[in-house]
Amino acid sequence: MTGHEYGLRHGGYTAVITARGAAVRQFQFRGRDLVVPFPAGGPNPDYRGVIIAPWPNRIPDGKYTFDGEDYQLPVNEAGRRCSLHGFTPELDWRLESWTESALELSCAIGPAPGYPFALSITARYRLDGDGLNTTVTAANMGERTAPYGVCPHPYLLAGPAPLDQWSLQVPARTFLEVTPDRLLPLATRPVDGHGHDFGDPRVIGSTEIDHPFTDIVFDGDGQAHVVVRDPGGTGVGLAWDHSCTWLQLYTGDAEPPLPSRLGLAVEPMTCPPDAFNTGTDLVRLEPGASHRVTWRIFAA
Repeated sequence: MTGHEYGLRHGGYTAVITARGAAVRQFQFRGRDLVVPFPAGGPNPDYRGVIIAPWPNRIPDGKYTFDGEDYQLPVNEAGRRCSLHGFTPELDWRLESWTESALELSCAIGPAPGYPFALSITARYRLDGDGLNTTVTAANMGERTAPYGVCPHPYLLAGPAPLDQWSLQVPARTFLEVTPDRLLPLATRPVDGHGHDFGDPRVIGSTEIDHPFTDIVFDGDGQAHVVVRDPGGTGVGLAWDHSCTWLQLYTGDAEPPLPSRLGLAVEPMTCPPDAFNTGTDLVRLEPGASHRVTWRIFAA
């Protein structure tokens, strides 16, 4: 259940953030939804809008080895036998401060089964003329170096037309092939010449995406942008900085009778799937150290 929730407002933007998972339950510009919302008071389907830590995506069988020690996490994705999306989506975050246009929530992670580390995580939301700005800071409160990764999980909503009709632009040169059954990493390959090449804006069509991307192209201001546009002229974008060198995209495909392709999940990640085992871009959070990421969702 979503628990307490907090409304924000600035100019034409409004947002509602829930205590459970620090999730963006609703985000609008001039009354238009920019993310796929979900009802107040009930469950949050598909991890919509949550903060995901201390690992993004999945770890196969919940097993990993870190600094020579083996660990076993709870497996919460039974069909694929994986540990999915960390601990934070199921936590009730604590209110630290709240004004008309800004909110700060915090939570504590661990020590937990399979994760004998102690982190304090703070999410700061701020609405301004540029959209909804989010900063997530993790601090290692324990005495052991902790493996760490983080990402958001919004489903962007370009407009009223079906997702198949939206145009998409993705600033990434490489994507990670995954196994079709468990979505586990195989190998990276260039997007050039592949159906996942959205370097220039083009219509999504029937393309199904549930893949990580990397080799992100950042602009002169150190920002990368994913933008989706509805054929009616509306759009939405997500921008982030060099703190996230990976990007998960998911077109939300589901088998009937579940709703499918309601929005595009856009998830800037600090590391790829299974980074606790591979070590690829994994954050090693030393005792007393902190780590910070930022991103922004905006009307386009």
